[in-house]
Order: sequence, then structure tokens, then C-alpha cells
Amino acid sequence: MALRVSDLPKPVEPRSGPRRKPGPSKASGVVAAAVSARLAPVLEGAAPYARRLRPKYPRPGRTDWRRWIPSWRQWLGAFLTLFAATASLLGVAYATTEIPDNLNTYATQQDNVYFWSDGTPMARTGWVRRQEMPLKDIPEQVRWAVLAAENQSFYSDPGISASGITRALWRTVGEGDTQGGSTITQQYVKNVYLSQDRSVGRKLTEAMMAIKLDQKMSKDQILEGYLNTSWFGRGTYGIQRAAQAYYGKEVSELNVSEAAFLASLLKGAGLYDPSLSGGNHARAVERWSWILDGMVRTGKLSASQRAKYTEFPEPLKQSQVYDTGHQSDYLVELATQYAKKSAHISDQEFDLGGYQIYTTFDRKRENALTAAVARARKAARKDDPDKAKTAHYGAASVADDGRILAVHGGPDHRKQGYNESNATTVPAGSAFLPFVYAAGLEHGVRKERDTTTTTVIGPDSVYNGDDDVPVTTPEGPYWDRSGKKVTAHNDDGKSWGQIPLHKALASSVNAPFMQLGLDAGLDKVRLTAQAAGLLSSSMGPQVPELSLGSSTPSAIRMASAYATFAAEGTHTEPYSVRRITRNGSVVALSTPKPRRAIRAEVAGQVTEALRKSFRTQHPDAAPASTTVAGKGGTTQKDTAGWYVGTHRSVSTAVVTYRMDLSESLEPLPLKGVAGTPATSVPYDIWSRAMSPLS
Repeated sequence: MALRVSDLPKPVEPRSGPRRKPGPSKASGVVAAAVSARLAPVLEGAAPYARRLRPKYPRPGRTDWRRWIPSWRQWLGAFLTLFAATASLLGVAYATTEIPDNLNTYATQQDNVYFWSDGTPMARTGWVRRQEMPLKDIPEQVRWAVLAAENQSFYSDPGISASGITRALWRTVGEGDTQGGSTITQQYVKNVYLSQDRSVGRKLTEAMMAIKLDQKMSKDQILEGYLNTSWFGRGTYGIQRAAQAYYGKEVSELNVSEAAFLASLLKGAGLYDPSLSGGNHARAVERWSWILDGMVRTGKLSASQRAKYTEFPEPLKQSQVYDTGHQSDYLVELATQYAKKSAHISDQEFDLGGYQIYTTFDRKRENALTAAVARARKAARKDDPDKAKTAHYGAASVADDGRILAVHGGPDHRKQGYNESNATTVPAGSAFLPFVYAAGLEHGVRKERDTTTTTVIGPDSVYNGDDDVPVTTPEGPYWDRSGKKVTAHNDDGKSWGQIPLHKALASSVNAPFMQLGLDAGLDKVRLTAQAAGLLSSSMGPQVPELSLGSSTPSAIRMASAYATFAAEGTHTEPYSVRRITRNGSVVALSTPKPRRAIRAEVAGQVTEALRKSFRTQHPDAAPASTTVAGKGGTTQKDTAGWYVGTHRSVSTAVVTYRMDLSESLEPLPLKGVAGTPATSVPYDIWSRAMSPLS
């Protein structure tokens, strides 16, 4: 059977070119035709006018060069077209310009300023020398001087000056700079939101932001921000720092003449700081006079007042430089730590700056203490240069109300950041004996183990003062872990026999206090020392050697603890900051409160014994020093020499030790660096530091 094959269509060859997009639908074509039909009469009627408006160029009917000169209609059309395009562009630019939420780093960062106890500046920290001031704290005469210099129409303009912008753009295009032409609002925008680059684009952005900012903020807010962020030269930002740098005073203390000079610096400190050159001085005088005249023209200064200012207010030759890098850096370090902790300021907040930190440090005491240590250091280098290289001197003065008045932290903070006044590395030695004495007087002694009954003792209670006498417990001799009897040794190996406790303290006899510590209880000795002001972290092991000063308190803490005796038994934790403000507002600060450490009677008995100690050790001291209560301290291994004394409610502790900081924090034998009991270097430093203040 044969199959029938039908005729198949021929295959279509693929096209080599791009595929056509489908055309418009039939419906859309109908709509387009309808619209064209309606618009046709309108377009036909407007065609003659359009042909007239179309510029005929070159101009017909003119010959020679006149063919190429546009007609007035063509000039008008070009101007209107340009105006419309410019207006459209400016409208778009205004609509799209936003005020940033974040300010420039330098616009918000400030420095922190530290003050002595008398309120004078001590030091500053931070990369930017700027201190923000509320507008209410800036005198009106200062504000008007700035406005007379920079923007007399400030309170009436919309934030920009059309003529100024035109002039600035012309300079940018024609001369390559953008100086001039900015209102105060524009300058403030540039300071806090924009970079300092000079370009047409930045200038236009500045203008748009200035208009918006003028609508968003009050004029006073803008002026305040401008005065606090502007550059005045000498490393300063803001009118407050400028006043201090050029006149050494607060902005609130400026007169009109000084304010006029500072206002001249806004034009460019490099051109108007008189200390830089003679040409600068001449320019500064001319602009200063012009600004004062401008204040008269604007009605902010009367002619009679202007007549008073005929002499140029010469600024300081150099910016006021704070003493940093030496002792003040140790003071700043202590104050900063205390401020952050007591005012609950985070590191990030503190680094933003703007804090005024009023410390407790007394400038006179600090200078006297520094001079005394410098003298001792110089003498050590002369006597034994090798040992002097590893000699260290820590010292601190603390008032009986807790104020740290002075410290000596080291030779120079830039070379040694290690603060010797706050170090807890060397033992207190026999300077610790007053705390054992106080513990016995405060808590009594126990002669039997299993009883709560205590025996009251007093200054006249007698103890064995012989050298190498064994210390005992109710069960018998005290044995150390190696199986040896523990004995007490006096510094000079002298035996004193039976001796009253007050005399033993005055003569620094160790043996009675080693036994007293066991009788009163080493736990009571520890608690009494801590209540007086020593830190628990610095306390030595609870073994008999605790009574002989195995603890390692700092000079600050030793001075603070002796001050407790002077304060009739009340202790106030040492503090270095009495007040903090930030941009004029008070910052809450936790100030330590006094608390009872020992009974007043006990404190008086300890103080009297320390007075006898001072008179015993220094019989040739001036009669005025009869009220001094103090005691020296030595250690069994000769690793530290101390003197702690109280005079007029201020206790000062001085410690001398040797330590190679490049190797370790392990103290080395003094080998004469601290002198002898008769020529004690710590006492010499103490007495010389006190002499100018007596």
C-alpha cells in the first residue's frame, strides 16, 4: 500500500539583523491620532509667532559686521532663557540641599581645662583649643564688634548676601579664590558642615544651606555657634579661647577695644596677629580702628565712647602657655581619673572636651614640694651618680578634709609616666607603727585565746623594748612556717627594756609594736589602717611582720591616713577635684564625706605621740614647729626611707627608694641614697617643702 505525502510549507530562514520590536497597539494609535487632531489647530495658530520668536541669525537685511550683532529681542530672549534656567537650577539645588545631622569633628571637639585651687588655669588637654560659651555669657559689646567687622546686616539678612556671593563667584572664576562675600551664617555653615576647600560648587552649597539654616535656627543660635567655632589663630577656636590666648582673660572680661581687635582676626589671623610681623601690626591697627568706627556707624558705640579708644590694645606677645609635661601632667592624670569616676563621665564623653575641672591642687605647695625634691635629686647626682640614676622620690600633701594639695610624681611625665606619689611598690616600714598603736588603743588587747574579754591599754602601758625579743601568743612563742621562733628587731639593734608605748612610738622602737599587733589582733591592725585611709590592696600578709610595715601604701595614702589623726579620728577619702562644669553648666560630682575611723581620744593620743616623735628626732627644729606631728620610717631590708608629718592640718608624706624601671618594679637597697637617721633625705624634703608655707 502506498503512502500519500502532503505538501509541507518551506522553512523560513532566520533573519540576520536585530529583531524588530512590536509596534504600538491599535488602541494607542487611535489615542495619538485623536490628540494630534485636537492640537493641530492650536499649533497651526501658534506657528507664525514661533517663527517670529525663532532667532534669525546671522541677521537678514544687515551687511558686514552688523549681521553678527544680535537684536534687542535676541538679547532679551537670551537673558530670559538664562534667568529661567538659573532659577530652575537654584530651585532644584535648594530643594535637594539638606542640613547634615553630623557636624565636623573640629566643630564639636573642645579642650578640657584644669584649674589650680585658686581658680587660675593650670593645664589643658585635647587636640583642639576650643571652649564653648553660651551667648548669654559673651558680652554684647563683643558680639557687636564681631558683627561690625563681619556682617552688619546679620539680624536682617536672609542668611546670604547676593552681592557678596556674586563678588565671591567672580573671584573664584577670575582670580582663583573665594575670600569675601560670606555672611556670618555662611561662615558658620562652612565651619561646622562643610570642608574648607575653595570651589564654586562648595560656595553654592554653602549658600543653599545658609538659607535653610536661617529658617531653621534663630539668629542668636547662629551667632553663638559662629563665635564658638571660628578660628582666631594661635591654635584657638572660639572667642573664649581667643580671649585667653591674646589677653590672658575670660571673654566676659574683654572691653570694647580688645573685642574689636579679636574681631579683626576673623579676617585672617595670619594677617592680623601683631606678634607675627610689623606688617601684621599695621594691618591690625587699621582694621581695629575701622571696626570701632563701624560700631559707631551701626549705633552700637557712641562717638564719645569711641573717642576713649585711641591706643591699640596690644595683645600678649605669645599665647598663654600652660605648664605641661612636668609635674602638672601628673596632677592632670590624677584629676582626670577622679573626674571620670566621680562624675560618671565616659572616656568618649571626656574626649569630646568642654570640661572645666577645678582641682584641689595648691600652686604654692606644689612649687615648694617640686623645688625640695629637685634639690635632693641634684644632691644625689653629685654624691653618687650611679645610684642616683635609679633613685625615686614620691611625695604628697593631703589636707585633713581629704583635699590633695600637692604631689610629686617624678622628674618629668614626658619621660616617666610612672607616678611615684601614687605607687604602691615599697613597704612603709616603721612609718606604719602609728596604725598598730591606734589599733591597740582603739580595740584593746586579748591575753587569752578563747575569750571575748579585752584589756584596755593606754599610752603609758608598758611593753618589752629589747632587741631580738620573741613575740608570743596566748599559747606561747609564735613560730613561722619554717619552724623558727619569730623575734622582733629594732632598727639600731638597741635594747630599751620595759618602755611605755607612747615613748616607744616617739623613739621608733619596733619590738613593742610587733607584740602589740599580736595582742590587739592582726585583723584589728589591718582594719584600723584601712579605716584611717590605707587601701586593702596595699596591705601586707597577716603575719607579725605586718606590724613592722610590710604593707606598701602610696605617698598619697600615707599622707591621707596620717591626716585622719589630725582630723580627730575622722577620715575623708583623698580627692583631687572639687568642682566640674561643662560649657558653663555644673556637672554633678560625688564628693567624699568624712566618716569616723577611730575615736577622737585615740586620734589625740596618736597625734601627741607623733609630736613627741618629731621633737625627739629633730630637737633643733624651729620653735614654731612644736605643733608638728611626724615620724620617719625605715625598712628592715633598707628598700625605702619615709617621712610623714602633719603641720597645720596638712599631712605630707615623702618616700625615697631605688628602682630600675627598665628592669622591674622590684625595689633595690637604698645604700645611702635616703641618708642616715641623722640626715634623712625624706625629712629634708619634707622640711624644705614646709618652710615657705610656715
